[in-house]
Order: sequence, then C-alpha cells, then structure tokens
Amino acid sequence: MKTFFKVFAVAFLCFTILIGSGTFAFFKYYDPTSNAEAEEIPQEEAFPEQAEKEVDLETPLEKAVKESRRVNVLLLGLEGYRTDTIMLASFDPDIGKLDIVSVPRDTYYYRKGFDEADQKKINAAYSHGGSEKIMAVVSDILDVPVHEYVKVTYSGIERIVDSIGGVEVNVPIKMDYDDIYAEPELHIHFEEGTQTLRGENAIEYLRFRKNNDGTGYQNGDLGRIEAQQAFLKSAAKNILSFKLPVIANTIFKYVKTGMSLPDILYYAKSAVGMTRNDISTYRIPGRVTNMGLSYFLHDPMATEELMTSVYTQE
Repeated sequence: MKTFFKVFAVAFLCFTILIGSGTFAFFKYYDPTSNAEAEEIPQEEAFPEQAEKEVDLETPLEKAVKESRRVNVLLLGLEGYRTDTIMLASFDPDIGKLDIVSVPRDTYYYRKGFDEADQKKINAAYSHGGSEKIMAVVSDILDVPVHEYVKVTYSGIERIVDSIGGVEVNVPIKMDYDDIYAEPELHIHFEEGTQTLRGENAIEYLRFRKNNDGTGYQNGDLGRIEAQQAFLKSAAKNILSFKLPVIANTIFKYVKTGMSLPDILYYAKSAVGMTRNDISTYRIPGRVTNMGLSYFLHDPMATEELMTSVYTQE
C-alpha cells in the first residue's frame, strides 16, 4: 500500500473560515480585464429583447451564483503529484454558513490527450496542471466558480492537531492495518468507540481504508470521505474555541495558498460567532462503477440540484 497523504480537514476548515468573508468582495467586484476609462452601454438598453431572452435562459444555479456573495475555496490533500482528497469549501458571509462539498478522488473526468485509465480520474489533473488545473476541473463539475485553493503540508499535520488539543472521534469499526512497505511503515490499530486522537493517531485514522483481512468501510473510499467529514465537524468545536488570529498564525506555517498572513489575520475577525452548527458537509451524488479501474461517476443533474440548494439556502 502506498503512503497516502490524507488531508487534515482542521487546517482547511480554519483557513477557509478565516478568508471566507473577506475575499468575496474582491472576487465579486474585481475584473482584471476591465478598463476604468471605458464606458459601456448596459446590455438591457442596447438589446432589450436579447437581454430578456438571456435572463430567461439562466438556470436556477446560474442565477444564484450571479446574485451570491459566496466565496469558494478548493481544499487539497496531496499524494505525491495527485490530489488524494478534494473538498470545496463554500462560505456565505451573509448568513455565516460554511458548506463543505467532497469530490471523490476517483471521479471520472476525461481530458483530451490523457487516455490512460488512471489519467481519467480527477486526481490526475493536478499532476498535469497544478492547482489552477484542478480548480478549473472542479469548477466544471460543480458548475460554480472556484476562487482560491489551499494545500496543507504533510509535515505540519501532527503539529496542527496537537496545537488544538487533539480531536474527539467516534471510530465506527475496529481498525487493524499494517503496511511494512509504506514510507514510513504504517500501523493502524484502533478499537471501536469514542476517543480523542492526537496528531500521529489522527493521521492514521484519516489514512485508514481497510483492515489486514480485507474488511473495512462498507462503501470503500466513500467511507473515508464520511470519516474525514465527521473528523472535520468534530475538530471545528476545538478550533472555534481558540482565538482565531492565534491559531491562524500556527496553521499558516503548514498550508500553501496565494494569500498572505496579514490578509488571513485580518479576515479572521469575520469568523467571530461561528459555531459547528454553521458547518454542513456533502458529497457530490453519483455511483461507483468498474471500467477496468474503479471510477466514481457523478450525476450532473443531481450535482446541479445539490449546488443550487447550497447557494439558495437561508
């Protein structure tokens, strides 16, 4: 078994909350192609019938995106040159709501020129275009803009978990897995039940997929997504009890993004008053199938309905 680099959702969650309510204004109103000296005639005045027709053709999701001040941040956990964990964190500053939408790493996504079986999975897009490419792919699948990305470094995971005092989780099944070929060796041994995991143990929990005897989560990799999301919501209670500017300074050392620390500290103030009840988690709808390799085929219509509900909630 390869050494899987599991995303540490706590770092992602905190970082997303910090930047969420501050960046929406920039992304909504800043247009790098605009010319301040140019004057344009409003579309409805120039071609009123065409403008009305275009409005009528808008889908509920397109209309909601246009009217929303949400900011969407792509959260990435890396396994070498591929994204092993992909989550879209969508923050609505108007209602103080954070929605986490998971995209399975085995999601089928064909790109012209990439015809090998493993290249048709979404987690291969990162190795052939980096963060910008995976942002574009996720935007295409979810049909919403992706404004920013966050990546966490492997070496910082344990430190971040320990910095918030560990995370309480309910281990759903007994976990017994050993891989002497992993680098470093992997040994996962947890009894079923509620327990508080410190840094090293938290990583093992997030890396778990199956036991030595082949048993494990009933729904395979989708079970790992559910475990990640449960871990995230539990960790939120700890993170939100800290002074966010302080924890932000710690987490900034272990994440990679385009934002600066001063910006993050400034936006940290916007998360005051937020609780774990303001966080919801989802997975894009679809099914697992085998086409030589195991793929997750997302349902475009159901995915659009999911994102519409996210954007139109009150």
